[in-house]
Formats: sequence, C-alpha cells, structure tokens
Amino acid sequence: MDRKKHRIMMVSDFFYPNFGGVENHIYYLSQCLLKLGHKVVVVTHAYENRSGVRYMTGGLKVYYVPWRPFVMQNSFPTLFPSLPIIRTILIRERITIVHGHQAFSTLCHEALMHSRTMGYRVVFTDHSLYGFSDAGSIHMNKVLQFTLADVSQAICVSHTSKENTVLRSGLPPEKVFVIPNAVDTAMFKPAVVQPSRSEIVIVVISRLVYRKGADLLVEVIPDVCRLHPNVRFIVGGDGPKRVRLEEMREKHSLQDRVEMLGAVPHAQVRSVLISGHIFLNSSLTEAFCIAILEAASCGLLTVSTRVGGVPEVLPDDMIILAEPDPGDMVLAIERAISMLPKVDPQVMHHRMRELYNWHDVAKRTEIVYDRALKCPNQNLLERLSRYILNIIC
Repeated sequence: MDRKKHRIMMVSDFFYPNFGGVENHIYYLSQCLLKLGHKVVVVTHAYENRSGVRYMTGGLKVYYVPWRPFVMQNSFPTLFPSLPIIRTILIRERITIVHGHQAFSTLCHEALMHSRTMGYRVVFTDHSLYGFSDAGSIHMNKVLQFTLADVSQAICVSHTSKENTVLRSGLPPEKVFVIPNAVDTAMFKPAVVQPSRSEIVIVVISRLVYRKGADLLVEVIPDVCRLHPNVRFIVGGDGPKRVRLEEMREKHSLQDRVEMLGAVPHAQVRSVLISGHIFLNSSLTEAFCIAILEAASCGLLTVSTRVGGVPEVLPDDMIILAEPDPGDMVLAIERAISMLPKVDPQVMHHRMRELYNWHDVAKRTEIVYDRALKCPNQNLLERLSRYILNIIC
C-alpha cells in the first residue's frame, strides 16, 4: 500500500544563504522528501536582499518572511505578530505537518506554538546540546519546556542529544526519536590525485567561536607546528575568535604554515577538504558534527574532541578521539600522522556511502510524520495543563 503523502512546512531561522549544519540538514532532507512525493516548503527570515518567495532545486519553495535577524541570525521574538503570516502560509500551502528545527530559533518556537493552536501536528528536531547551570541555558531550557509541552513528536541527531533534550524539555522518551544526519557522498568525493604526504596538511572548517573550540586551536596549532616541521594548517571559517587565531599566527611567526581562509561557502568545502590529509574538530560541545562526515567522505582521517554525540559519528578506525585538552589533542594529532600511510581515501568514501544516506534519513523521518498524525488531538484544557505543569517544573 502506498504511504500517505504529507504537506510539510520546515521552519527555522537558519537556512541558505547562511551556511551551517542546520541549514544543510533542512535542505537535503527537504530535497529527499520531495523525491519521495511529499510537498515541502521552507519558512525562514529574510537575508539581506533575499525576501519573498524563492524556488530552489527540485521545486523546493522557500518563504523568506520580511523580518530581519536580531542577533546570531535569529529573528526578534514577537510571539503574536508572527501569527498572521504563519497562518497564511499554513492555509495557502494546505500544510499537514509543521517541522521546526533548532532550539534557539525564535521563528521555530513561534511557528510551533501557532501551529498547535490551529490544530496542526508538529515535529521538532534538536540539533544542539545545552547545559543546565549557566543563565543562558536555564532560560533556553524553560523556553523549550514551554514550546515542547505540546509537540507531537521530536527528533534528535544522536543518542546523547536525545538524553539531553529529554532532560531539558521534560518530553517523554518514547516521543523522541534518534535520526542521525547524513552526507551527500556524491558531492564529497576524494581527490582523483591524492596530495603529496611530504607535507602533512591539517584542515579545520568551523565557525570560529568559543563553543567550536577556537581557543583550543590557539594552543594546539603552535605545539603541533613546533613538533612537526612538515605540518601545515588550513583554517576555514569566520567568527569572533578569528582575531585570536590571527594573533597566535603573528606571535609564533606561522604565517607560512597557518592559512586563514575566512568563511567558506558550502559549494567550496570539498575543494578545501581534498587539499588536506587530516581533519581537525575541536568542538567543546556537539550533538552531531556533519563536518566530520564530509571530511571522512573525502577520505580524510579525523581527529576530534570526545564530546557530546561525536563518538557515535564514525567507527573507531576512522576517527581519533581526544579530551578537550591541548596536550591530549596534540597527542591525538601525532597518532593520526603516524596512521596516515595506512589510510585509503577511496575505502573510507565507500564506507561512508554505506553508513550515511539522506534518503534513509528521509524515510525514517517519514515514519515520524506518520506517527505524529496518529497522535490524539488535545482540547484546550489538556494543553494548558501541560504548559502550566512544564513552567512550574
């Protein structure tokens, strides 16, 4: 029997032309759902001169609603003023499922609340890990408890992320599913001619912020360069911590061994990756790192901090894990350098093609949508009691 076709609205503040893991996830998932015969539209805020309705590859319709980002690409929280435009899109596109992405997306939270008020089934995907002690995390967790009190189903990208989300939001574990990210292996292929190993190139591609371990890189890079004269670093990405990396490069006279690329468009990520031998991820917290998948698919050996859901991403022989400590990271990089002669990029690529596939992610997400539609509709009293209970708790 043919599976029921859905009309899905993806909602998040984070989408193209912005670059990142959430943006890639929404785009690739939407494309695969379209191929499965579902109707998909994306709702995000306007980006500079990009506003109104745009169409992307495969007929993906994107609503760039006329709100400007407030801070860190988030739209300003308005609550009720966003209702008319969300309602218009829901009715115009005859939506059956609303799928929100990312816990700190203001637009996502507002769309989920308005959609549930109108009786739509909603699904939420959490892409990040949060703490429980600092003021920002406490505030975010309370917002999440309020929003997810009424969610139909939730998805996390790793088992570690699921545990974190269940604890933060108070959701019943049976309503939370684990569906990992994937990688477009057709796009991320190893180089036809492998770079020479006379010079070892270590590639870093991430946002240069505290959470991504930029401060860790400041301490690790000089030590590795001192111990291995034939090692060179390529750092792609931008952010407030870029200044610290530039200062480190000047202080240790590493201008010829540390190349700073700035922000790298997603279409150019592969060309950067295939110029290296080792991929370095220094994140201090990570639910699931798509960049690791892209690097492994290009045949790079990965060195990463042992945080969050990272240990779940790759088999042990494809990744070297280290504690988020400069000394341990340097030892892990030295171990990776010694392992390089045994690494076959083509074998790694074929293994990644078998392990991670966006079509598999789409089919598993399809099952979650089916379950969401079977969830009983609650009356106003039941919904209010759940909201109040979550606020008190």
